[in-house]
Amino acid sequence: MKKINDLEIVNSINRGNSADFAILVDRYKDKGFSLLKRMLRNEMDAEEVLMDSFMKAYKSLSSFRNDAKFSTWFYKIVYNSALSFVASKRRKMENDLSSLEDHYDLQNNDDEIYSKSENLREYLLNLVEQLPPRNALVVVLFYIDDMSLAEISQVLDISVVNTKVMLHRSRNLLRELMLKHNYQEEIL
Repeated sequence: MKKINDLEIVNSINRGNSADFAILVDRYKDKGFSLLKRMLRNEMDAEEVLMDSFMKAYKSLSSFRNDAKFSTWFYKIVYNSALSFVASKRRKMENDLSSLEDHYDLQNNDDEIYSKSENLREYLLNLVEQLPPRNALVVVLFYIDDMSLAEISQVLDISVVNTKVMLHRSRNLLRELMLKHNYQEEIL
């Protein structure tokens, strides 16, 4: 059976076959959830924002233009939804006199990270989760989701040059974490 591409599915949905949206949900739910989980660091929040992202995508599907891949367009919705969620959460936390920055500090919990990790890949993913959300997102999109710098720049709505700079800074932060956790010998 021939795999139907995203554009064919979008066109089918726009022609009135709304049930075809389930195909897109099935294709992008895992990667979207993974991305949100890394950004929000909470599975329940990630599920909520993912559902909201799919609703936004469905409602604005008629405005989807074929100038980018559907996945890039959807990841941009996911990213912006996560930013809105974080901003809302920040406002709530500020009302409670809590600081969002304390929540995203690079924490020194090496023993916890290492004890939960069974292999190098898992350990590195746990270290990536310790990065600030935007930096973790760039690393995940580039190395795990294999998105190009141009696609990531569209998702983040920044220039390709700024995307390269952010990826470079994210790598440096990750290297600092690795050095801080004395793990460089095993990796390098």
